[in-house]
Amino acid sequence: MYEGYVRKRTLAAFGLLFLIFLVSLFSLMKGAYPLSSREVFNALLGKGSRAAVYTVWNIRLPRIVAAVLVGASLALSGAVLQGILRNPLATPFTMGVSHGAMFGASLAIILGAGYAESSGRVVVDNPYAIVLFAFMGAMLSTIVIVSLAKLKGLSPQAMILAGVAMSSLFMAMTTLIQYFANELQLAAMVYWSFGDLGRPYWREDLIMLVSFIPTLGYFLAKRWDLNATSIGDEVALSIGVEVDKFRMISAILSAYITAVSVAFVGVIGFIGLIAPHAIRLMFGGDYRFLIPLSTLLGSLILLVADTFARLAFSPMILPVGVVTSFLGAPTFLYLLIKMEGAR
Repeated sequence: MYEGYVRKRTLAAFGLLFLIFLVSLFSLMKGAYPLSSREVFNALLGKGSRAAVYTVWNIRLPRIVAAVLVGASLALSGAVLQGILRNPLATPFTMGVSHGAMFGASLAIILGAGYAESSGRVVVDNPYAIVLFAFMGAMLSTIVIVSLAKLKGLSPQAMILAGVAMSSLFMAMTTLIQYFANELQLAAMVYWSFGDLGRPYWREDLIMLVSFIPTLGYFLAKRWDLNATSIGDEVALSIGVEVDKFRMISAILSAYITAVSVAFVGVIGFIGLIAPHAIRLMFGGDYRFLIPLSTLLGSLILLVADTFARLAFSPMILPVGVVTSFLGAPTFLYLLIKMEGAR
C-alpha cells in the first residue's frame, strides 16, 4: 500500500513536468510571430532564421523560465507558511510581502529612480533601483513580524493578523505616496504594480534561480519538521524540533524567495494559495510530496496564466497578475466558506 502511495505521487510529479514542457513548447510557438515546432527546436539549437532565434532566446524563453521560477517560488512559500502557521490562508500575499514591495517600488519612483518618459510611454530607465527598493520593502514586513513574534511571543494566528496589519499599513503609505506623485510617477507606480513576466531577462532569471534552489533544498531537508510543525507545536517539540527557531527561519526564507520574485516581476497574487491547496486536496498534506508537487503546480499555473495573458487579446498583453487574481479570488472565498463550515 505504501508503495502505491509513493508511486501515485511520483507519477503526478512526472505528469506535472510533462505538462510544463508541453505548455512551454506551446508558449514558444505562439505569439505575434508564430513559429512551428520545427522552427522552435532549430532556434533552440541556434539554427534557422535570425528572427526565430532572437524571438525564442531573447523574448519567449526568458519569460517562460521566469514564469516557472516565480510560480515555483510563490507556491513553495505558500505551502511552507501554511504549515508553520497552521493556517490555510497564510500566503506571501496575506503576510504583507507583496504590499511591502509595492511600497518600496513607489518610494523609489517618487524619489526619481527608475522611470522616464519616451514618446508618450513610461519606460524603465534604471530598473535595479526599483528592484532594490521593492526587495527591501518586501523584506521589511517579514522582519517586523518575525521581530514581534520573537520579542512578544506571538502565536501563529497572531502572526497572520500582524501580516494583515502590515499589509494595511503599506497600502496606506503607498496611497499617500501616490497622492503626492505627478502624472508620470503615478503611471509608473501603476505600471509596476501589474505583474509582468516580460521584465526579467537571463540575468534576473539566474538571480531568482540562485535564490530558489538553496531554499527549496532547505525545506526538502526539513520536510519532517514541517510535517510535525503543521500538526502542532507539542508534536514538533516532542520529536526535538526547535519550533520557534524553525518557524522564524522558515518565515524569513519564504519571504526572501517571494521578495526576490516580486521585486523583478511585480505583484502576482494567489499562486501561493491555489497550488498548495490543490495538491492537498488531491494528494494530502505530507510535506515530503507537498513541497515538490506544489512547486511544480505553481510553475504550471503561472505558465498557463501568462500564456493566456499573452494570447487572449493579442497583440495586447494582459498583466498576468490580473489573470491569477481572477483564479485566486474564488479560491480564497471558497476556503473562507469551508473554514466557517468546519466550525
